Amino acid sequence: MSDSRRPPSTPAHMSEMHHEPVKNIQYGQNGPIIASAGHPEVFQVVKFLQKVLGEIDSSFDPNTPNPHLNMILHLLDSHYEGRVVSPSAIVAASGVPYATGTRKLAELTDAGFIEQRPRTKSGKTVSLHPSATLFQVFNQLADRVDRVAQSTYGGTQRTSAAQDYYFGGSYQSGQAMIPPPRALPQALKLAGGLRILVHGDPTFMVMENLKRQFEQIVGTDISQRAFSIDRLREEALRNAARAKSRYDLIAVDLPWLGEFVEKGVIRALPEVMDVDRLEPSDFHTAGWKATHWTGVPYGVPSQTTPELMFYRKDWFADAGFEPPRTTQNVLDAARHFHNPQAGRYGVAWNAARGTALGHTFIMTCADFGQPIIDLPRIAGGFDADHLASSDIRPMFDSDRALAAAEYLVDLMQYSPPDILSMSWYERVRPFANGTVAMAYGYTLLAPYFERDATCAAHGNTGYLPHPHGPEGAPIAPVGGYALCIPANLAKERVPDAVEALVAFTSPAAQKLYAQEGSRTAPRYSVGGDPEVRRLSEIFELVDEMSWRDELQFWPRPPIPQISDIITVCGTELHDMLRGLVSPKDALAKVQAQAEQLLRTTVT
Repeated sequence: MSDSRRPPSTPAHMSEMHHEPVKNIQYGQNGPIIASAGHPEVFQVVKFLQKVLGEIDSSFDPNTPNPHLNMILHLLDSHYEGRVVSPSAIVAASGVPYATGTRKLAELTDAGFIEQRPRTKSGKTVSLHPSATLFQVFNQLADRVDRVAQSTYGGTQRTSAAQDYYFGGSYQSGQAMIPPPRALPQALKLAGGLRILVHGDPTFMVMENLKRQFEQIVGTDISQRAFSIDRLREEALRNAARAKSRYDLIAVDLPWLGEFVEKGVIRALPEVMDVDRLEPSDFHTAGWKATHWTGVPYGVPSQTTPELMFYRKDWFADAGFEPPRTTQNVLDAARHFHNPQAGRYGVAWNAARGTALGHTFIMTCADFGQPIIDLPRIAGGFDADHLASSDIRPMFDSDRALAAAEYLVDLMQYSPPDILSMSWYERVRPFANGTVAMAYGYTLLAPYFERDATCAAHGNTGYLPHPHGPEGAPIAPVGGYALCIPANLAKERVPDAVEALVAFTSPAAQKLYAQEGSRTAPRYSVGGDPEVRRLSEIFELVDEMSWRDELQFWPRPPIPQISDIITVCGTELHDMLRGLVSPKDALAKVQAQAEQLLRTTVT
């Protein structure tokens, strides 16, 4: 079971997100060109064909160029790289005289392969963009080129894409390939560009690598400000107190939704758009329902990232242990693997004082079958769709909440020595570098080891819903963020903010995030895309959890007082873990303070 691979160095974006409370990212048209991962397989075919045509054109004389293909490849290459394409530039790329190239460009436009977007008010200056038809046709060509190359040079080895084709995968339900994002028909007309307030996590940070491409899509500069979780909530509330919002879109942690609605921080979506444009049925049910308050949607899921149990498959197999599906399994396995003298520990989790531990405890209560407030039972869990009632009782004084607290105390015996300061990223680092057997973690943190082959956990990680207690059931508590429109956004900016909201949460955009490294997929269509599924088993597993009703948002019910209750839990339970108070006394304090908070009207 020894891991000879060196511990991974901390990825730059992970380190910045944890140690910097705020990060400004200015996306300007004149910034450095960053090669986008884009749509990797199609992008590779574009580059391949450009090189092949270049070799052919320079090897034979006389030779007749292919202006249609030259222009299509130039347009696609520029789209993936985030470069503006003008009519004169694409004609120059055609390889034929200007008059002939202009005529060939008109033929491509008439065929529906190229779309024009005005760049000036007069409409005389335009930029050119690939159409949906071009993406569809070229995707099919890219698959055929891949298969021809494999059959010619790859012997009997076929890519998974080719295997999908030959064995009918492309015809199976849910296996449709999502094309890359298209440019908006009209560029956004937002003074100062599009302004977004986000959380500094891997999913939102992929925008930094995709900046030029998304600026091409929306047609304007993008300015993104990223905060740590507590600072993000503070900034969103400060922004709501301003006469006019500084942000066109804000990221809202799902548990904050009730508070932000009651305090007038965000707008109801039906007030500003046709919600059907979002294709609501395509979102994971739990993630979509979590954006509602009194039955009304207030945001669009930009991430659906359940917290799961990560475990070392190789360690468990070598020891003859089954995957840890119950809390008792976790304790038994942690006891077996825990060997501090050898630098090995059983389990890592959020135990840092405050927000981190507060989240852990309320989700652990759910593992033992106990919502933190008195919710009615329904099929598949508990009803958290009707939380606007004033008659809500906290449930921290229950036997199952006590069992959850005692479970955390038991975990302390098999945890790393710095467990009481361990939060979101700290729990993943020791798991990644091979010193911890198990770790509770959100899927958005999986790239830390999935994309770094030097990590001991790379290729050796299994994923499960939260192990459950005696009276609980398998559950994957839904985390993540919704993108929302601020209630105080200037009226003239709202229509364009809506267009940006639709663009950034579309299946095409979500697929792009996954290809760039995100491990969150709010939509079934994205999780079912063959190219996305090849990136990580997480996408298929999360879809399966959703279909089994294991994906749930009731463990962190978005009542207006939830943030304060989480803080109370994270403070009082931290004293419990330090041995200053008993679990029963700690929960009595939490119960009393929660009752007081729920009697307070949030405005």
